[in-house]
Amino acid sequence: MDTVPDILKVSILGRESIHCGFHLIPYLARTVLTTLPASVYVLVTDTNVAQFYLSAFEEAFSAEINKLSSVKPRFLSRVILPGETTKCREGKADIEDFLLLERCTRDTVILALGGGVIGDLVGFVAATFMRGVRFVQIPTTLLAMVDSSVGGKTAIDTPAGKNLIGAFWQPEYIFIDAAFLESLPEREFSNGMAEVVKTAAIWDETEFTSLETNAQLIYNAIRTPSTGYAGRHISTRSTSQSLLLSVIRGSIYVKSHIVTIDERETGLRNLVNFGHTIGHAIEAVLTPHMLHGECVSIGMIFEAEVARGMGILKQVAVGRLVRCLRAYGLPVSLADQRVSRCPGARGLGVDRLLDIMRVDKKNSGPQKKVVILSRIGATYEQKATAVDDALIAKVLSEAATIKVDLSTTSLATQHVKMATPGSKSISNRALVLAALAQGTCRLKNLLHSDDTQVMMAALQELKGASFAWEDGGETLVVTGGAGSLQVPTAGKEIYLGNAGTAARFLTTVCSLVSPSAATNAGSATVITGNSRMKQRPIGPLVDALRANGSEITYNESEGCLPLSIAPKGLQGGVIRLAASVSSQYVSSILLCAPYAREAVTLELVGGAVISQPYIDMTIAMMRTFGVIVTRNPGTDVYRIPQGTYVNPAQYAIESDASSATYPLAIAAITGTTCTLENIGSESLQGDARFAVDVLTRMGCKVVQTANETTVTGPKRGELKAIGEVDMEPMTDAFLTACALAAVAQGGEGNTTRIVGIANQRVKECNRIKAMIDQLAKFGVQTKELDDGLEVYGRPFDTLTRGASVHCYDDHRVAMAFSVLGTIIPDTIIEEKRCVEKTWPNWWDDLENKIGLKVGGIELPRAESSAAATSGTPSPAASASVILIGMRGSGKTHIGTLASAALSRRFIDADAYFEAKHNMGLREFVHVNGWPAFRAAETESLKEIIQEAGTGHVISMGGGIVETPQARDVLKNYAKAGPVVHVMRDIEEIVSYLGDETARPAYGEPITEVFKRREPWFVECANYDFINRITVDDGDATNDISRFFKHITGQPNLAENVAAGKRSYFVALTYPDVMPALRHMPDLTTGVDAVELRVDLLRAPDALGAIPSPAYVAAQVAALRRATSLPIIFTVRTIGQGGSFPDNSETDAFKLLGLALRLGVEYIDVEISASERLITELAARKGFSQIIASWHDWSGKMKWNEDVVRSKYALASRLGDIVKIVGKADTLQDNFALHDFVAKANLQRGAKPIIAINMGVEGQMSRILNATLSPVTHPLLPSKAAPGQLSFAQIQKALNLLGQLPARRYFLFGNPISHSMSPTLHNAGFEVLGLPHTYELLETANVGEELKATLAAPDFGGASVTIPFKLDIIPLLDKLSPAAEAIGAVNTVIPVIEGGNRILYGDNTDWLGIRESIRSRAPSIGAPAAALVIGAGGTARAAIFALQSLGAQRIYLFNRTTSKAQALVEAFPDAPVKLIETLDAWPSEGPAPTVIVSTVPASATTTDGTIPGPVLLPLALFDATANGVVVDMAYKPAETPLLMLAKSAAPKWARVMGVEVLLEQGYVQFETWTGRRCPKHIVSKSVLEKYFATA
Repeated sequence: MDTVPDILKVSILGRESIHCGFHLIPYLARTVLTTLPASVYVLVTDTNVAQFYLSAFEEAFSAEINKLSSVKPRFLSRVILPGETTKCREGKADIEDFLLLERCTRDTVILALGGGVIGDLVGFVAATFMRGVRFVQIPTTLLAMVDSSVGGKTAIDTPAGKNLIGAFWQPEYIFIDAAFLESLPEREFSNGMAEVVKTAAIWDETEFTSLETNAQLIYNAIRTPSTGYAGRHISTRSTSQSLLLSVIRGSIYVKSHIVTIDERETGLRNLVNFGHTIGHAIEAVLTPHMLHGECVSIGMIFEAEVARGMGILKQVAVGRLVRCLRAYGLPVSLADQRVSRCPGARGLGVDRLLDIMRVDKKNSGPQKKVVILSRIGATYEQKATAVDDALIAKVLSEAATIKVDLSTTSLATQHVKMATPGSKSISNRALVLAALAQGTCRLKNLLHSDDTQVMMAALQELKGASFAWEDGGETLVVTGGAGSLQVPTAGKEIYLGNAGTAARFLTTVCSLVSPSAATNAGSATVITGNSRMKQRPIGPLVDALRANGSEITYNESEGCLPLSIAPKGLQGGVIRLAASVSSQYVSSILLCAPYAREAVTLELVGGAVISQPYIDMTIAMMRTFGVIVTRNPGTDVYRIPQGTYVNPAQYAIESDASSATYPLAIAAITGTTCTLENIGSESLQGDARFAVDVLTRMGCKVVQTANETTVTGPKRGELKAIGEVDMEPMTDAFLTACALAAVAQGGEGNTTRIVGIANQRVKECNRIKAMIDQLAKFGVQTKELDDGLEVYGRPFDTLTRGASVHCYDDHRVAMAFSVLGTIIPDTIIEEKRCVEKTWPNWWDDLENKIGLKVGGIELPRAESSAAATSGTPSPAASASVILIGMRGSGKTHIGTLASAALSRRFIDADAYFEAKHNMGLREFVHVNGWPAFRAAETESLKEIIQEAGTGHVISMGGGIVETPQARDVLKNYAKAGPVVHVMRDIEEIVSYLGDETARPAYGEPITEVFKRREPWFVECANYDFINRITVDDGDATNDISRFFKHITGQPNLAENVAAGKRSYFVALTYPDVMPALRHMPDLTTGVDAVELRVDLLRAPDALGAIPSPAYVAAQVAALRRATSLPIIFTVRTIGQGGSFPDNSETDAFKLLGLALRLGVEYIDVEISASERLITELAARKGFSQIIASWHDWSGKMKWNEDVVRSKYALASRLGDIVKIVGKADTLQDNFALHDFVAKANLQRGAKPIIAINMGVEGQMSRILNATLSPVTHPLLPSKAAPGQLSFAQIQKALNLLGQLPARRYFLFGNPISHSMSPTLHNAGFEVLGLPHTYELLETANVGEELKATLAAPDFGGASVTIPFKLDIIPLLDKLSPAAEAIGAVNTVIPVIEGGNRILYGDNTDWLGIRESIRSRAPSIGAPAAALVIGAGGTARAAIFALQSLGAQRIYLFNRTTSKAQALVEAFPDAPVKLIETLDAWPSEGPAPTVIVSTVPASATTTDGTIPGPVLLPLALFDATANGVVVDMAYKPAETPLLMLAKSAAPKWARVMGVEVLLEQGYVQFETWTGRRCPKHIVSKSVLEKYFATA
């Protein structure tokens, strides 16, 4: 066998040391041995690479060594763990120790076989071992081949960051064996292509063009195995292999050239960091879930946009870069699902990214070094350019604002002259025509946007045409396929995003594919889009094509994408089409009709044709491409002959008329002048009439020639309302007209009435509703019409400033409101990137061409840890919650409580339906029948999702799942939002429905309906809520709040799982938790979470070892009602020390999926399970957290071995929390564990880790473990694992070890001898095993004794009572907002801030009041009215508490009116109203449902004959309502107020002063200790003592 390959060599630093080819291992061994003589050759690789190639290297070196006649050298190999965690000091030391052990000397040659980690690490070893030895790079990944292996950079990571310790050390050789890439996962190949694209983008446009056009061919090289060493010689090398090797060599050549000139990275070498400044910051947040190249890909687009924002780079170049990167499967924005699904995605804030960039070695100060492209293939400077942080922040921000200065009379640029991007409508038509035509056409001024990109990509997938660029991307060269199309590769869908034009045109294009073209194993063409595209109608077009013989299937919702289109060709003949919804349906058939088997007669039916100008545009363009369409006079019948389009040599696309309306409108609204080129009276587009037909009437001066339009606006504020305007010929421009109408005056009621735009309801969003809702944020009133809307203008200076406009991912909405934003200060345009659909550089052009200043705005992010399946794949915290379930399951009641807990609006879909149709449900069914009702119900569902898709709780009717169409809508929504199945016992439902008459009867037994629907509910929902709710059930209300907050991004996670804190969980080992629920307060004392050992659960009548999902769900529901602590859901297998069968992995993951559906906070997942199953589970975890666990029961695991580091790396990648459990044989094993944890925690972005040793010898590890230590309790039937300790035992041990020093707590005040506080806190300390004490410190004043106490090193905190609540304040360093508002301090807390100890003053009185009210009457929610009696310091706390509850009205009564008035003035934002009597309430206000008395008991009476005290009348209470009365008086227990409530209002809950004391004391206890107070024990101790001394 000939092993001498054909080699391509690249020179670096004057030596041809880079050798490229295929199947190089024998050549490599021979070359190294003959040119680098040594006594020892050491090959270092990792376990991943070793399994593929180690034996081949050993055989090759052995064969070559045996040929040597001289002394034969040794060949050694060292296999290490893969991954970034190995690239550390310990990993380097491990290799060095191996070399020393093997007696390697200075003549050793080290070979680095692997990816970038191996190259960096081994290179640094070579640079320092024996002060430097020779080494060889043998990269096995594309990224390492083209980047890290070239240039001599070597490094390791440290806890402070990546690659911070290293050296420049050049390898003797770099062997690039492209055959290695055949075993590389495709994602890793794409990862490397990012660097290839980057290199071409900065250096070589010709190479970039090749990459643009040859993606499929390049991929073929790695997808086709090179059997028989194919490719080793040029004669056996395929076209794909040659192209791949050329691409790799070309990329390496550029870097080698740059390195040769600038080896130490002083200037030119910075160019290879294009995309890295921002990309590295993104990578730091998302690693290890996103790869380096993927992050750099996004970084390249951001940095190209920075260059565009500087006015240096054209949008054409940005568009080409986006298309090229997408062609290699790389993400190009942070909105990519691969990014949004990463656990750290919510950490991608602008400030966070800039902070990370700040510590980059290349950056300093308020500027960052960024490589700025000037065009494809060239950079602005031959080095990185300093760019202001403000510009980078603007590019990174997801929202934009136009900075308005109303003090100036006009824009900085008085007369703007510009051209808008190419027309989207014409661009898409031109692409289809040129692709279907024969010959070559050069398209000029093509729109470079999302829409045209997806159209081009789709036509390439269909093999319908080839594309190439000329003139730096200004000209697209289309070589048409003459109508020849193919089905895409099997499994490949054509994804169109939200590109409606592309979707409609391509539906018919795909129907042209003939049966003979289905050659790639694909049986049909599937076109799909994003969630909004899947709601947009396409039914009329599909109906027409089906009637003509095309075979088209709806894959999800009827009437919407995705579609599956069989390759049958287009029959032709007579085609009847309903054209009243969209003219794009008409154009779609027109464009494809020449290729039908028969000449087409197209008849438009079903009412008035919409947007006739766009049909005319299509016909005019078809004429240019050689096909003449005729229209029967006076009809909507078109005749299209058979034929083949012929490409004109060149076709110029005119500017987009819809986009042109925005700069013209800015001139109109600001009183300036704008001239637009390439759009005038001869335009093909209807929207070109906007200036003449609309702006002229509004008072603008308009001059329009054949190819140019100039608008001069009136003086700012003088636009005229124009009454009615029919915008049917220019529907897309109506949004611009709305923005202007908002500030237009005159006429009847300042009214602008826009009609003829009904089709705008089915665009990217319901645009009419969008304009109505968003204009309302500015204070602009509107009225919706059947085919439009009325806008009632107002003076611009009266409109609301600071409105944040939601854009619905609709480019037209964003640009229209940016017009309004030019005169309304602080307007925020959310989702700014949606403009990329038609004008990607809109924000740049606003600043660079129009002269406005545009800023970036970072929107608030939801707090998070991060068939519908369990959980939510890509959770949106703001997404509305949809409730489904049987009628009578409690959806309305639960939804109402959930909406109150979430502060969201509640929508009852039944009520929505009745309001929409002006009749009840029963009546609608009676009149129209069930099928019509179900269809109308589905439409209502779609409308509700569109109109209220965020910030709502929506309860659907029980039968919403009856139709496949509705189920598809729900399942699609569940991909990003919560759909909750409300479950209730069927017998309870039957009982309830027996009395219900408002809704239509089923006509069949309820149980049968339940059996039919139950699987559908499960199919459509991604969460389950088990309803065991009764009205005003406090535990249930808390359960509802906890569940719904969890699924909307506010999970009930353990607060103590944080750096510097200790957290614990108790492991429940019951087969049935029900009997133990009454002991839950004792079992959970001190802990932060409770673990449900699902593998130990056994139903009483169960036979097998696997509990049923229904039984497990009931256990979770019951446990959640019994404790407010987060739940850890664990299914421990036998092999990992549990009871679940090892061979039932599928069943285990079904139960773990159930945990996600139930909204469980923590899911324990064993990393010994299938990584695919774990990854799939993690991808849909929603806001739950994954504890990735590993248990070694063998006792053989050692904490300093590679296997532990490997398990840690895997668990860290898969989970949010790492759990590793070993077994201790000696005390030393605990020290090794502690050392491992310390090093792990030093890593950047380290996950919380649970690390313990089992057994008695391992108990020390349980004591020292900081994160979620498992504890036991005497009441448990057994310990969950050997060596477990109780919470109290661990606290006592920590104290003995010096880890929990004793603290002293005090009560400051006078007199305080009878205070219950020492009993409260000391009881809590004792139960939890804490070494602290609480003492009384009674002093005459705030003097030296008290100051000395505050300064003592063992001072832990203090309660403060009268008379020192004000006097203590001067001794404190900082006050809480509550203490400042109330004007008093009752709690002192020593805290560390900025490394210094400070004293922090707080007030917990208001928390005691609030919790007393909320816990006793949760259904009250935000009280309609409340009453406070008194005007002292406690009254201030009461008002603050009521304000926090959302009380709509607070009555204040005090005998001294002046004091009460002062209190009102102290709370200007609270709805406080003084009243003069307690006998009656103000006529405009309701009676209170909450009463708080803050006066002594002796100051009140119910006896009217006693003079002096305040008389409490019977009218004080509304006896018919549920309410809460709180008497802050400490004694007596039964005050006059409470006794009156007992007799006059038995439905009211009564709260004694001592109970409020307890509530605020619980808060103090947790604030000081970080542990929840054991309320059940503490309250018992306090109340016993209280009543004993009462």
